[in-house]
Amino acid sequence: MSDVDRLAPDGLMLFDGVCHLCDGTVRTILAWDRKAAIRFTPIQSAYGRALARAHGLDPDAPDSFLFFDRGRPLARAAGFAALLRRLPAPWRWLAVIGRLPRPLADAAYDAVARNRYRLFGKRDQCVVPTPARRARFILD
Repeated sequence: MSDVDRLAPDGLMLFDGVCHLCDGTVRTILAWDRKAAIRFTPIQSAYGRALARAHGLDPDAPDSFLFFDRGRPLARAAGFAALLRRLPAPWRWLAVIGRLPRPLADAAYDAVARNRYRLFGKRDQCVVPTPARRARFILD
Protein backbone atom coordinates (compact mmCIF):
# COMPACT_ATOMS: atom_id res chain seq x y z
CA MET A 1 0.00 0.00 0.00
CA SER A 2 1.48 3.38 -1.00
CA ASP A 3 1.79 6.25 1.47
CA VAL A 4 -1.08 8.05 -0.29
CA ASP A 5 -3.30 4.95 -0.08
CA ARG A 6 -2.38 4.53 3.57
CA LEU A 7 -3.44 8.10 4.41
CA ALA A 8 -6.46 8.27 2.08
CA PRO A 9 -7.93 4.75 2.04
CA ASP A 10 -11.41 3.74 0.96
CA GLY A 11 -14.01 1.96 3.08
CA LEU A 12 -11.90 2.10 6.25
CA MET A 13 -13.26 2.78 9.73
CA LEU A 14 -10.80 4.28 12.24
CA PHE A 15 -12.25 3.51 15.68
CA ASP A 16 -11.40 3.63 19.38
CA GLY A 17 -10.33 0.05 20.04
CA VAL A 18 -10.74 0.22 23.83
CA CYS A 19 -14.28 1.61 23.78
CA HIS A 20 -17.04 -0.99 24.33
CA LEU A 21 -19.50 0.99 22.18
CA CYS A 22 -17.00 1.27 19.32
CA ASP A 23 -16.06 -2.42 19.54
CA GLY A 24 -19.74 -3.35 19.54
CA THR A 25 -20.26 -1.18 16.46
CA VAL A 26 -17.39 -2.95 14.68
CA ARG A 27 -18.80 -6.38 15.59
CA THR A 28 -22.23 -5.33 14.31
CA ILE A 29 -20.80 -4.08 11.03
CA LEU A 30 -18.83 -7.31 10.63
CA ALA A 31 -22.08 -9.25 10.97
CA TRP A 32 -24.06 -7.02 8.59
CA ASP A 33 -21.35 -6.45 5.95
CA ARG A 34 -21.27 -9.87 4.31
CA LYS A 35 -19.45 -8.53 1.22
CA ALA A 36 -16.58 -7.21 3.35
CA ALA A 37 -16.87 -3.68 1.95
CA ILE A 38 -15.64 -2.11 5.19
CA ARG A 39 -12.28 -2.61 6.87
CA PHE A 40 -11.17 -1.45 10.30
CA THR A 41 -8.18 -0.08 12.14
CA PRO A 42 -8.08 0.83 15.83
CA ILE A 43 -6.77 4.27 16.66
CA GLN A 44 -4.40 2.58 19.11
CA SER A 45 -2.48 0.82 16.27
CA ALA A 46 0.53 2.47 14.62
CA TYR A 47 -1.45 2.93 11.40
CA GLY A 48 -4.49 4.23 13.28
CA ARG A 49 -2.37 6.74 15.19
CA ALA A 50 -0.81 7.99 11.94
CA LEU A 51 -4.24 8.36 10.30
CA ALA A 52 -5.63 10.16 13.34
CA ARG A 53 -2.77 12.65 13.45
CA ALA A 54 -2.87 13.22 9.68
CA HIS A 55 -6.57 14.11 9.93
CA GLY A 56 -6.61 16.20 13.11
CA LEU A 57 -7.66 13.65 15.74
CA ASP A 58 -5.74 13.19 18.97
CA PRO A 59 -5.01 9.45 19.07
CA ASP A 60 -4.71 9.59 22.87
CA ALA A 61 -8.10 11.30 23.35
CA PRO A 62 -10.23 10.64 20.27
CA ASP A 63 -13.48 12.58 20.17
CA SER A 64 -14.73 10.95 16.97
CA PHE A 65 -14.16 8.06 14.65
CA LEU A 66 -13.28 8.51 10.98
CA PHE A 67 -14.71 6.72 7.99
CA PHE A 68 -12.77 7.04 4.76
CA ASP A 69 -15.10 7.31 1.81
CA ARG A 70 -13.15 7.29 -1.46
CA GLY A 71 -10.16 8.72 0.35
CA ARG A 72 -12.16 11.45 2.07
CA PRO A 73 -12.04 11.32 5.88
CA LEU A 74 -15.51 11.86 7.31
CA ALA A 75 -16.18 12.26 11.01
CA ARG A 76 -19.17 12.22 13.31
CA ALA A 77 -22.63 11.92 11.72
CA ALA A 78 -21.34 12.36 8.14
CA GLY A 79 -18.89 9.48 8.64
CA PHE A 80 -21.54 7.27 10.16
CA ALA A 81 -23.96 7.97 7.30
CA ALA A 82 -21.26 7.21 4.69
CA LEU A 83 -20.44 3.95 6.48
CA LEU A 84 -24.12 2.96 6.56
CA ARG A 85 -24.43 3.58 2.81
CA ARG A 86 -21.84 0.81 2.27
CA LEU A 87 -23.95 -1.79 4.08
CA PRO A 88 -26.63 -3.94 2.43
CA ALA A 89 -30.34 -3.17 2.75
CA PRO A 90 -32.08 -2.74 5.10
CA TRP A 91 -29.11 -1.39 7.09
CA ARG A 92 -28.12 1.14 4.42
CA TRP A 93 -31.53 2.76 4.83
CA LEU A 94 -30.34 4.02 8.22
CA ALA A 95 -28.03 6.38 6.28
CA VAL A 96 -31.03 8.71 6.28
CA ILE A 97 -29.32 10.24 9.33
CA GLY A 98 -27.09 11.96 6.78
CA ARG A 99 -30.11 14.03 5.73
CA LEU A 100 -30.68 15.43 9.20
CA PRO A 101 -29.46 18.97 9.80
CA ARG A 102 -25.71 18.58 10.36
CA PRO A 103 -25.57 20.64 13.59
CA LEU A 104 -28.34 18.51 15.13
CA ALA A 105 -26.86 15.17 14.01
CA ASP A 106 -23.35 16.15 15.11
CA ALA A 107 -24.61 17.39 18.48
CA ALA A 108 -26.26 14.01 19.11
CA TYR A 109 -23.09 12.20 17.99
CA ASP A 110 -20.92 14.41 20.23
CA ALA A 111 -23.13 13.79 23.28
CA VAL A 112 -22.75 10.03 22.92
CA ALA A 113 -19.02 10.27 22.11
CA ARG A 114 -18.31 12.44 25.16
CA ASN A 115 -20.02 9.95 27.48
CA ARG A 116 -19.20 6.64 25.76
CA TYR A 117 -16.79 5.32 28.40
CA ARG A 118 -19.12 6.22 31.26
CA LEU A 119 -22.20 4.76 29.53
CA PHE A 120 -20.71 1.69 27.82
CA GLY A 121 -17.33 1.09 29.47
CA LYS A 122 -13.72 0.85 28.41
CA ARG A 123 -11.13 -1.92 28.12
CA ASP A 124 -7.47 -1.72 29.10
CA GLN A 125 -6.41 -2.83 25.62
CA CYS A 126 -7.85 -3.47 22.17
CA VAL A 127 -9.67 -6.70 21.41
CA VAL A 128 -7.69 -8.93 19.08
CA PRO A 129 -9.76 -10.00 16.05
CA THR A 130 -10.31 -13.71 15.53
CA PRO A 131 -8.28 -15.35 12.75
CA ALA A 132 -11.44 -15.49 10.60
CA ARG A 133 -11.88 -11.71 10.92
CA ARG A 134 -8.20 -10.71 10.86
CA ALA A 135 -8.22 -9.95 7.11
CA ARG A 136 -10.70 -7.12 7.70
CA PHE A 137 -8.34 -5.30 10.08
CA ILE A 138 -5.22 -3.23 9.47
CA LEU A 139 -3.21 -3.37 12.67
CA ASP A 140 0.29 -2.17 11.71
